[in-house]
Parts: sequence; structure tokens; C-alpha cells
Amino acid sequence: MIASIRHRTRQGLEYLALAFAAVGALGMTAIVGLVVSGVVMRKVANSPFYFTEEVVGLLMSTSLLLALPLVTLRSDHVRVTIVAANLSGRSRVWLAFLAAAVGLAFGIWLTAEAVPWLEFAMRFNLKTETSRILLYPWMALLPVSVVFMSIVFAARLVGLIPADGDDADAPGRQS
Repeated sequence: MIASIRHRTRQGLEYLALAFAAVGALGMTAIVGLVVSGVVMRKVANSPFYFTEEVVGLLMSTSLLLALPLVTLRSDHVRVTIVAANLSGRSRVWLAFLAAAVGLAFGIWLTAEAVPWLEFAMRFNLKTETSRILLYPWMALLPVSVVFMSIVFAARLVGLIPADGDDADAPGRQS
């Protein structure tokens, strides 16, 4: 029963994180397309797109934020393991617990800071300077991404997913 709940939780988080990352990858593809199109327009028509820099910046932020939950779930981020590698089994468990607790606390704090910022942007309909693109849909990705990462950390804290993120039955993972 518990193993089934763990498996379904891990599978659901993995699929959702993969969907986020796929949209982020589409954003990176759009960046390449915009930059290439902008260069062609500059060389051929001597008239580059006026919106390229702003849209590329928004897409880059989007791609990063949408990839973070998958990286967090799989523990594929950069890690300094000099301390963990020299700890015994029980100490490693405590270190993993502490890391997940700090990640969860940071996620809660960052979300609490980001939501008023997002509300401010919505209230005043903030837009980019040159192309006048509404900012709040892009800004909403920060709290959404951080809440998702916080869910991953919380699932680690309660033991629903492994602390290191490397279980063999995770969808899309190689053993």
C-alpha cells in the first residue's frame, strides 16, 4: 500500500516535472528561432526585430524556471559532496533531511516574497518597456515553479520519494 503511494507520487511528480521541462525546452527552441530570425532580418532587410531582446529574456527566464522542478526532483543539480561522502549512513540520512528542510523553507520564503510582487504587477498591468508585453503571466512562473519544488522537498521530508532522487522505478530514468 505505502509502496504504491510512493510509486504513484514519484510517477506523478516526474510526469508533471517532465511536462514543465518540455515547455521550457520549447522556450529554448523559440529563443534560437528568434535570434536566428533577428540576425537574418538585420542582414537581409537591415531592420532587426525590435522585440527580440525582451522576448528572449522572458523565454530564458521561463526555460530556467520550468526546468528547476525536474532538476530538483532528480537531484541533477550541482552538488558538493565532500561532506556527504565522508559521513556514515545515519549521518547521511540526517544531512538529506536537513537539505530537504532547508529547500522547503527556502521555497516557502521565496513564494511568500514572489506573490506580492506578482500581485503588484497584475494590479498595475506592468509591461515590458519596448514591446509592451504583459509581465505578470511570465512572473507567475516563479511562484508556480518554486511551489512545485517545495512539494518535491516536502515529499522527500515525509519519505514519499527518496532523498537522493535516484530510484530505479522512476519513469524515464535509466538504472
